[in-house]
Amino acid sequence: MKKILVTGAMGQIGSELVENLRENYGSSNVVGSDLWKKEEMEGPFEIVDVTDGQAIHDAAKKHNVDTIMHLAALLSAKAESAPQLAWDLNMGGLINALEAARELDLQFFTPSSIGAFGPTTPKRNTPQETIMRPTTMYGVNKVAGELLCDYYYFRYGLDTRGVRYPGLISCVTPPGGGTTDYAVEIYHEAMKYKKYTSYIAENTYMDMMYMPDALNAIIKLMEADPDKLVNRNAYNISAISAAPEDFGNAIRKHIPEFELNYNVDPVRQQIAESWPDNIDSSAAKAEWGFEAAYDIDKMTEDMLAKLRSI
Repeated sequence: MKKILVTGAMGQIGSELVENLRENYGSSNVVGSDLWKKEEMEGPFEIVDVTDGQAIHDAAKKHNVDTIMHLAALLSAKAESAPQLAWDLNMGGLINALEAARELDLQFFTPSSIGAFGPTTPKRNTPQETIMRPTTMYGVNKVAGELLCDYYYFRYGLDTRGVRYPGLISCVTPPGGGTTDYAVEIYHEAMKYKKYTSYIAENTYMDMMYMPDALNAIIKLMEADPDKLVNRNAYNISAISAAPEDFGNAIRKHIPEFELNYNVDPVRQQIAESWPDNIDSSAAKAEWGFEAAYDIDKMTEDMLAKLRSI
């Protein structure tokens, strides 16, 4: 992995991943791409619509990349409000990116999600291999995407890799329409107003991860020895299993007067209840050494410190 094209570079993961990769591999070796570009973003960039397969191919070839990291997607809550668009973007964009990687013989990464699980999946210590019958369009996209990446690996020998992300928490990127976005909003609201109203109900546990761990996981997986990778496109990774009140308690250690209230959104609550409470990431640990550095207290301390400095 020496020169990388990142699709969805303006999104929740992409905007931070591009900067992280440039710090590790050099600014000129990481090409961002999306439908738009922040004026302040420096370095190579291409305007690319991932539903146009030729555009992905041309951008990858123009910059002579050896890796595509495909992040362009519509997230869970937004996908439920626009399921046809979600299918066209999430699945159409994925197969276009895979085809570009196949034609140019590139290494390939795309993330899956705990959204790939469903209400019949075991909710505690969810195994690496288990029942996957999601009841959301986003979840259907993610299961199909895992299988599609498997297909390209077995059928064409394409070096495809991926992780199942839990909810991601960032102090840099604003929420982007995901079910777990409350765990980002709660910190911003705590700093501004010392209170937050959660759209997810009390005692609703979901897996979460701080963005630095999420970014490090990508690099660690992509640099791993391919001969040691068994699961390849669907590694469970986890750092924090928490409900809204756990975030509230962690925040009160720094902001004692913080108030947490509830006004449950039935759509996002239903999605949350279909996902696991916590997942087993032992396969990722065994095959490529995954290890999270942040628990909820360490993350909270870092989040609040960074938000104070903004």
